[in-house]
Amino acid sequence: MKIEVAVAQLKPHKGNYVANLECIGDLFAQLEEEAPQTQVLVLPETVLSGYFLEGGVRDVAKTSETLFADLLRVYRERVAREEATLDVCLGFYELFQGKYYNSSLYVTLSAENSTEPARLLHTHRKFFLPTYGVFDEKRFVSRGRTLEAFDTRFGRVSMLICEDVWHSISATIAALKGAMIVYVLSASPGREFSGHHIGNIAQWNVLLPAMAEEHNVWVIYAGLIGFEGGKGFTGSSQVVDPWGNTLVTASVTEESVIRATIDLDDVAIARANSPLLADLEAALGDIAMQLQQVAQVPHLTL
Repeated sequence: MKIEVAVAQLKPHKGNYVANLECIGDLFAQLEEEAPQTQVLVLPETVLSGYFLEGGVRDVAKTSETLFADLLRVYRERVAREEATLDVCLGFYELFQGKYYNSSLYVTLSAENSTEPARLLHTHRKFFLPTYGVFDEKRFVSRGRTLEAFDTRFGRVSMLICEDVWHSISATIAALKGAMIVYVLSASPGREFSGHHIGNIAQWNVLLPAMAEEHNVWVIYAGLIGFEGGKGFTGSSQVVDPWGNTLVTASVTEESVIRATIDLDDVAIARANSPLLADLEAALGDIAMQLQQVAQVPHLTL
């Protein structure tokens, strides 16, 4: 199965949900005009508000259902083609059961008369919250408790948010649960500058191909751009194939849309040639026992 994917890195209007929703509407219209064959659109972490909001999270947080309804309304206002349909994956601050989360949403949007129903498929709540350097997420949002894979029109996928990826176990769980595509949404401030070297980008350029190659999954990375409080996000959105090859990369600083055709059949081919995931599945019982032993160590018990 071949899938036409677009990744858009945007500079959000800080704290302005309505303005950012309008920008996404502009993007819907742009894709409909320039690339109507696009089937999946991927947008960065906290794209509807900006990232460094601290206590302002409560002013922009929405339920998944509210965001889905708003996206569907805007899509139908901006895209007139009768059979138009688009899957969208994006990041936002979420209000869920009396708590705030840094979350990502996966939805199918469709024209009012389309034969494809509009659906809210899944919400992922960021599992690992950074609390070092410029980050202090645990003060303002709660931690998600699950890492899931879920079925879409285009195969089984998973969503991870920024630091989730810096812990290799996250991608391992996603792959073990059947993900063939891992969507990675990020707001990554630039750091460790030395000449043309930017430390966080260098690290992403190691992490993303390694994840793709180890588990033979497609990795689609969407990075936020712009400046907030003197901290600049470094974009660099990219698409990585199941062998760990980066097919296309976006600018570090500019708003842009990159596109790629990905083929899910490549996942099976890559896994047949390098059956690391199969080896992991075969050893899973023993691995689970080892993890249980680690969890029982007194100083590690949560």
